[in-house]
Amino acid sequence: MVNVIIHISKYILAILAASYALKCFTVFSDRYEYNRGRVYLTQNILMFMIHFICYLIIYLMTDDIKMLYFYGAQFLLFLVTLIIYGSVYKNASRLIVNNLCYLLMVGFVILTRLDFDMAVRQFIIAVAAIAASLIIPAFMLKVRMVDQWGPLLGAVGFVLVASVFVFGKSMYGATNWISIGGFSLQPSELAKVVFVFFVAAMLARDTSFKQILITTAVAAAYVLVLVIEKDLGAAVIFFVTYLVMLFVATRKFRYTFLGLAAGSGAAVVAYYLFSHVRTRVIAWKDPWGNYNDAGYQIAQSLFAIGTGGWFGLGLFQGKPETIPVVVSDFVFSAISEEMGGLFAIALILVYFSCFMMFTNISLQLVKPFYKLVAMGLSTAYGIQLFLCIGGVIKLIPHTGVTMPLISYGGSSILSTIIIFAVIQGLYLLRQREVIILEKRRSEQFEEEDDSQDGYR
Repeated sequence: MVNVIIHISKYILAILAASYALKCFTVFSDRYEYNRGRVYLTQNILMFMIHFICYLIIYLMTDDIKMLYFYGAQFLLFLVTLIIYGSVYKNASRLIVNNLCYLLMVGFVILTRLDFDMAVRQFIIAVAAIAASLIIPAFMLKVRMVDQWGPLLGAVGFVLVASVFVFGKSMYGATNWISIGGFSLQPSELAKVVFVFFVAAMLARDTSFKQILITTAVAAAYVLVLVIEKDLGAAVIFFVTYLVMLFVATRKFRYTFLGLAAGSGAAVVAYYLFSHVRTRVIAWKDPWGNYNDAGYQIAQSLFAIGTGGWFGLGLFQGKPETIPVVVSDFVFSAISEEMGGLFAIALILVYFSCFMMFTNISLQLVKPFYKLVAMGLSTAYGIQLFLCIGGVIKLIPHTGVTMPLISYGGSSILSTIIIFAVIQGLYLLRQREVIILEKRRSEQFEEEDDSQDGYR
């Protein structure tokens, strides 16, 4: 009977996931906020249905009452998050909140399937991160001096990425973790957000050659430290994010071309200097020829994705545990194997809708500092997603980057939730600008009417 439920649920989950993803794009076809509200409510219903079905299967397969308690705790977290954002921040983007909760849901489901203890730890960190992030939009609305903190932010971020030289430990070939009180932390994840604010503060008011030279030197120092730590994924994220922000600030293609040329040269040098870079390139070029060595991880990932097909094998019906580091770097493969290619594609579309929303907010903002912050965070978010999924499906060499809000990793989930909260704050700033602009226009029209009445 359980096998029948799992088999039927594969198709139901694919349909529900596709419907949710579709709503992410069709919601803006309605001009009126009332109609959009109904779409957002439909999204809430769809996500909670997916959540319930998945945990029903998990409970049936494990017959462990802890799964029901864990499901209830998650349900309460998402419900409270939606209610608080809806009541405290009435003009907040509900699409951003919905997608945040949806991606966390999927992450908790697949982590519970793979390792229950890790899922619980991830949940605890997510609760703390969401609670802390609730004040970030208010901070963005109240504090106006952040754009003057450029040097301080640059120093703080650099100390974060360099702290591993003192407190760091090596994991999966990279020395980019520190351990505090039994908890492991990846400083580069938090430094990523600080780095974006630093670059925005430096370039928002001054794009002279001297200012660009100073900012570029500091950004290059960040990337160099990350390369020395062998944190290649983070190095690429910082590098691409800086190039995009530099172009947005200056609108000069020559800086972008020079940056890409320098980056390409650095990649070639890294290939010959670092053995772990060559190993990942070899695994990318021919995982089958190196199946018993460097290519094993990529090969197992491709096997899992191919085995899952369009609708997946069903939860607990696959063998994702055969993929090394599946809970973090290769969680997308586990989702594709057991929940199906259609579910995975719908998941990518949800991610893409977030990226479009972040970029759109950046384009609408007036103040250069806020515009650069939004563009920088959206770029960091987008390039991280590209590196993660691209590496898993063998589109590019694997860089060890986590999947935002889904992969196991407290630092990753904390930094991503902060990014969503900052973007939400910028969205509220834009909403306030629109309200003020409309009020001024209304007052202007009233003054014109009064003057015309007086003339008559």
